[in-house]
Amino acid sequence: MKGTACHLKVIYFVFLFFVLFSQTFEGQGQSIVSSKPNIIYIVADDLGYGDLSAYGQEKFETPNIDRLAKEGMLFTQHYAGSTVCAPSRAALMTGLHTGHIEVRGNKGINGGQFPLSLEAITIPKLLKENGYVTGAFGKWGLGYPGSTGAPLNQGFDEFFGYNSQTIAHNYFPRELYDNDKLVELVENRDTLEGLYAPDLIHQKTLDFIDRHKDSPFFLFVPSIIPHAELVAPAEYMQLFLEKTNPDSMYISVFEPEPAYRGVDDPENPRYKMGAYGSQPMPRAAFAAMIKLLDDQVGEILDKLDDLGLAENTLVIFTSDNGPHKEGGADPDFFNSNGQFKGYKRDLYEGGIRVPMLARWPGKITAGTETVQVSTFWDVLPTLADVTGVAIPEGIDGISFLPTLLGENSQKNHASLYWEFHEQNGKQAVRKGNWKAIRLNVFSEGSEVLLFDLSKDPGETSNLANEYPKVLMEMLEIMDRSRTEDSNWPFAHSSVK
Repeated sequence: MKGTACHLKVIYFVFLFFVLFSQTFEGQGQSIVSSKPNIIYIVADDLGYGDLSAYGQEKFETPNIDRLAKEGMLFTQHYAGSTVCAPSRAALMTGLHTGHIEVRGNKGINGGQFPLSLEAITIPKLLKENGYVTGAFGKWGLGYPGSTGAPLNQGFDEFFGYNSQTIAHNYFPRELYDNDKLVELVENRDTLEGLYAPDLIHQKTLDFIDRHKDSPFFLFVPSIIPHAELVAPAEYMQLFLEKTNPDSMYISVFEPEPAYRGVDDPENPRYKMGAYGSQPMPRAAFAAMIKLLDDQVGEILDKLDDLGLAENTLVIFTSDNGPHKEGGADPDFFNSNGQFKGYKRDLYEGGIRVPMLARWPGKITAGTETVQVSTFWDVLPTLADVTGVAIPEGIDGISFLPTLLGENSQKNHASLYWEFHEQNGKQAVRKGNWKAIRLNVFSEGSEVLLFDLSKDPGETSNLANEYPKVLMEMLEIMDRSRTEDSNWPFAHSSVK
């Protein structure tokens, strides 16, 4: 009996040990699953696919942004939501493409832009409802002040920067928004240019990280760099200037520079109100601006390191569309669109294919590259997936979290769709390696182009006549990929 009792005690203690052991690890497992990673999403303004040295830029270097590639993942087939600012960012925020979103173009209204509705499902709303502090610092452009689309009505706890993307053309604005209050920048009063707005916005960005280091946060950083006008602080310009002799004026290292003449007359009603200022050395200014942006990204990464947040923070960097040709910008000189044809306002690859880099130490394998096709409307479901939030029904996006984690469960889009309401209307569809573009949608006899991106990424050979069945399929996809919206009429004509 004693032996049996002793044996039963041993069994009991072993059982108790395993219960406690399993409960301990179960608790650890739950804490890991329920852990909410911080998310920082940085979007440059009109930065081309080829404007980063990680993507082949040779005229200047971007070592801090390249650090995201070295320590994370580089995407080679990532697409913006549109070929201009507002609809691209609306696709990002809502998980819907331009055939379904509420903001399908850059329509100005009441000192800002056409607004998202209160009913819109957005990334900050989803994350805020699930315990995240949310902040946006930079350019908004998805709803004029006081509208349903203003940032504080779309899920952000904090906002600092430009409400209007038109005013965001200017780097020495007289006023910026602090949450929903307009604050004067006295250093830029009248004709003064004492405070470079991206510097102030960047300091507010770093302060947000400091203040919320102990709680999960979603930080949206929509920089205005390098959108025209082309202006950089003197110390950054100096990096791209040189003297030929002690008595000479400084000249650009990119000489000969074609000077840009803009609006410098303070009597002009558009002065500091959307018109671009003059720039005698636009190439040097462009390089200097991206150098400043690169330094700011580096300071964000350093801040995460200093606070011990790097391993629990997903950082994504991208651009809202292809490179512009405004304000003296010279994308051809810098090969800003890489191997691709087209610029901002085009639906060729150069207008919509953008760089994207993602870093999440311990989750994303360092130094990896992916050809996975993804797009702005995939970001909402991806971040929902990352944070354990239910992905809303009825959106167009697909989570690319499996790609980030190196898993083989990644789902793919059957097709991607874009529409553009300027320049007589344009549509584009990508299905597999096929890409179709319909031009002059609003004219009788619109034209359709067909390309095989696997053989012709530069979209130089129109195959529409050679593959009529493929062309018809692509046109059918265009027609069924959109819903009509009275705010954005888009009746197309017959095809030539």
